[in-house]
Amino acid sequence: MIRKRLITVLTFNEGVLFRTKTFKPDYRYTHNFIDSWSVDEIVVLNISRSGKANQKKFFKVVSDFAANCFVPLSVGGAIRSIHDVKLFLDAGADKVIINTGAIENPDLINEIAIKYGKQCVIVSIDVKINEKGIYEVFDSFGERNTGYNVLEWVKKAVKLGAGELMINSIDRDGSLLGYDIKLCKLVSSNVNVPVLICGGAGNWKHFEEGFNLGGASAVCTSNIYHFTESSINNAKNYLDKKGLNIRR
Repeated sequence: MIRKRLITVLTFNEGVLFRTKTFKPDYRYTHNFIDSWSVDEIVVLNISRSGKANQKKFFKVVSDFAANCFVPLSVGGAIRSIHDVKLFLDAGADKVIINTGAIENPDLINEIAIKYGKQCVIVSIDVKINEKGIYEVFDSFGERNTGYNVLEWVKKAVKLGAGELMINSIDRDGSLLGYDIKLCKLVSSNVNVPVLICGGAGNWKHFEEGFNLGGASAVCTSNIYHFTESSINNAKNYLDKKGLNIRR
């Protein structure tokens, strides 16, 4: 049986660790105090609005993490070409995460999958629910409606070669109110690749719900660790007691 994963997501703005809320930088941290090394995987995202001009700062962040990281490292932010992918993989990333770049050029998914394998490419999908109750896909830091509904885009991404999907609820981001379980279940029940759910976790029970009710293969979180002294090992102990097959 494939074990469930806990993933820490670290968001960097201008090379500095930030907490986010509804996809906007909300609070700056001067250092990373998160218990990262007991987690199963780490995701490092560049959320800087300045784009390419800021990639050098972010590249240093990635290089520093990779030099000291003993768990799989996934990297995303302003990846628009196979050249960008190579730079981060050469710097030590195990996987890349593409979002806006995949919307603008869907063939990029296939290009990465062919060159580096499907296991290397995670397609990140940012979602809002409209007044009709339809989940719509946004890009450009959650600011532009792409015209896709979520099922349309996830199926296309998987067909093109996405090895995993990272589903982000824009409205839940930073809320600590729990994942959008309905959204997670909608995606996980319609694709045959691992689904990573992100946005809203505030306690260990939310992790349990993401796995048991949402069908997630991995639960992602960042802000919860900025509000608690609890370690990732405590989360794993809780999930073990609930009978979930968690990586150790």
